[in-house]
Formats: sequence, structure tokens, C-alpha cells
Amino acid sequence: MAVGEEGETERVRRTKRAPRRVSAPQAMRYAAEQLQELLGRAPESVSALKPTDDGWQADVEVLELERVPATTSVMASYRVSLDKGGELVSYERTRRYTRGQNERG
Repeated sequence: MAVGEEGETERVRRTKRAPRRVSAPQAMRYAAEQLQELLGRAPESVSALKPTDDGWQADVEVLELERVPATTSVMASYRVSLDKGGELVSYERTRRYTRGQNERG
């Protein structure tokens, strides 16, 4: 093979690699953005993020029902699973609570 030429086997081997894991900051952004797209509500924060064998798991806090005073607004925590490339695989609501609640209860 001449310099700069690539055989078919090498080209296939390079394109079939497992996707590289996105960084933690990217995973946080992707989790929030994709959950917002599904729910139609802007996430307030990502409260937890951890790597898994398959990608990332994030807990995302979302305002579900705005009330006055704000401490009585209803929040929800969603567990989001991302693959290694940062694509949303699944999500579930794990908790609902009032904004003023400072501990699980």
C-alpha cells in the first residue's frame, strides 16, 4: 500500500470501535438537554452524576409545579441513563418534593 492509502480491513476496524465515553461535564449537559426535550420543562440542576459500565447515570432536578411562595413549588428528581456517547437511554421520576424540603422525607 502506498503512503496515505488505507485498506478496507483497516477502515472497517477503525469505524467499528466502541464509542468513546463523553466527559462528565458533557454528560451533565446532555442529560439536562435531552430530559428537557422529553418533558418540556427546563431542568434546574444535575444533583448527581456517576459513570456506569454502559455510560452515565445522572439525577436531574426539575420544577414540576410552580407555586407562591416558591418554597411550596413542587420539584421532581429524575434518574437519567446515558450511553457512552451521551445519548439518553432511559429516564424515570424517582422523587417528588416541595422546594422548601431540605431532606428526604
